[in-house]
Amino acid sequence: MNLVFRMLGILMASFFKPRLPAERLKNDLSMRVLPNDIDINMHMNNGRYLTICDLTRVDMFIRTGLARLMIQERWTPAIAEHTMKYKKGLKLFQKYDVFMEVTHWDNRAFFMNHRFVVGGRVVAEGTSLGVIVSKDGLVSPEKVMDKLNTR
Repeated sequence: MNLVFRMLGILMASFFKPRLPAERLKNDLSMRVLPNDIDINMHMNNGRYLTICDLTRVDMFIRTGLARLMIQERWTPAIAEHTMKYKKGLKLFQKYDVFMEVTHWDNRAFFMNHRFVVGGRVVAEGTSLGVIVSKDGLVSPEKVMDKLNTR
């Protein structure tokens, strides 16, 4: 619940940003470490990085039209796996950029890369395996992309 305002901000801003073509499933967000992001060690909590990755995906869903498609089809996105490598901590109020890209997909899942960057230097990097779920089970990425490209 403590990220509700950040999520609302991302949702509103995404509607006013340029649309992203379905062939280019990548985006970036500029953010700042807020007081509710830090842990007892006074740097961004490792779990918060995963939540910020969620926000990059929400931005991409809206800007590509995938969010509207998922609502119409009653599909739900889910992360099946996520790994993160932390190279340098982010301090309170530090500005950073997050770059997200869907690098490829197979018959079940989308593979994504997330990079947290400060001053051109990667401070954390992660990979996600995302799926789209319907009431009948997993929706193949090929079907998702076909429907997205025909819109």
